[in-house]
Amino acid sequence: MKTTWWLAGGLGVAVLAGAGAAWQAGWLKLPDATVATAQAKSSEDGKDGKKPDVPLEFAPREVVQPAMARLPGVVEFSGPLVAPQTALVRARAGGTLVSLVVAEGHRVRAGQLLGRIDLADLASRVAERGANLESARAALAQAERAHANNQRLAAQQFISPSALDNSRAALDTARAQLDAAGASLETTRVALRDASLLAPISGIVAKRHVVEGEKVSAEQQVLTIVDLATLELAGVVGTHEVARIAPGMVVEVRVEGMDKPVAGRIARIAPAAEPGTRSIGVTITLPNPQERLRAGQYALARATLADDADRLTLPASAVGNASGQDHVWVIEAGVLARRAVTLGRKDTREGRVEVLQGVTPGSLVLAARFDNLREGAKALVVAGKSAPVASAAASMPLAR
Repeated sequence: MKTTWWLAGGLGVAVLAGAGAAWQAGWLKLPDATVATAQAKSSEDGKDGKKPDVPLEFAPREVVQPAMARLPGVVEFSGPLVAPQTALVRARAGGTLVSLVVAEGHRVRAGQLLGRIDLADLASRVAERGANLESARAALAQAERAHANNQRLAAQQFISPSALDNSRAALDTARAQLDAAGASLETTRVALRDASLLAPISGIVAKRHVVEGEKVSAEQQVLTIVDLATLELAGVVGTHEVARIAPGMVVEVRVEGMDKPVAGRIARIAPAAEPGTRSIGVTITLPNPQERLRAGQYALARATLADDADRLTLPASAVGNASGQDHVWVIEAGVLARRAVTLGRKDTREGRVEVLQGVTPGSLVLAARFDNLREGAKALVVAGKSAPVASAAASMPLAR
């Protein structure tokens, strides 16, 4: 055992002696302090599994500073187009529809004959009431002659004053009966004229509700006629937005199926909100002289309101949202920081939003939303960088 220890000790002394000789001869160089420190740090990193803290590099186009701008307000509402000049042609009396000369899509003029209803019973009724009128006229003539004779007899005191009064009352009754018979005859003649269906307005036949040979009743719908020269958009806006619009305001209307928007004008605003919805009806008029638009098409109206103040704005792409809180990422003192922001007015057309709180005009904000950013991570803007930083950001732990 003692022999083994002596051998190991001798071997160690020989190794040290050889190393010293090599150092003196210049064959072996020991690391300086900087290299030793780096090697030690690398050794420590290797032990705990952490990577070196490499700063994220952003291109100039990937960062933006808040800018002062004016954001025009927008009020939008939608609804179907309707034709305010719409007329229903109804049957004034019951009968058989013997003819109907128009169909859907036909253009008609006001007063044009559209069809006819067979009213044979009304013709006999006209004859009957005409006879009643002649009978009432004869009764009136008889009452007038009797009253004249009674006046002469009363003047000679051959009849009493009460008999003269009765004669006068009979004359008044005969006159009233004549007037009633004449009115009844005229009413029947009007009904007979209503056997002819006439167009009340000029326009296009939108729908035919009956066909020839069908039995129709009084006031039954026969045709629907629409005038497309002027259409209306009936929409609703919230009670919090109605104060921003007014009758006469010009709006932009986009109609489904149309490539270009058309100009409209706010015609009227309802005086009260609809119960349960807190919405107020708004009506827009749309001139349609070429009749390119059709009733029933769905349309979206946009009223643009001018802004009278400069506002601190950011691109909408720079604002993220987590758990209901809007936020942006900024670079401050070379590190990333997430800042909660309060937003105001938005301009969807330009893609900008107003920032009320959270950033200043000098803040350096990431212009887009990147994944897996970590608050406190080193970051810098590299002027010559052109590739996006998304790959570098993706390697970072998820921001908390």
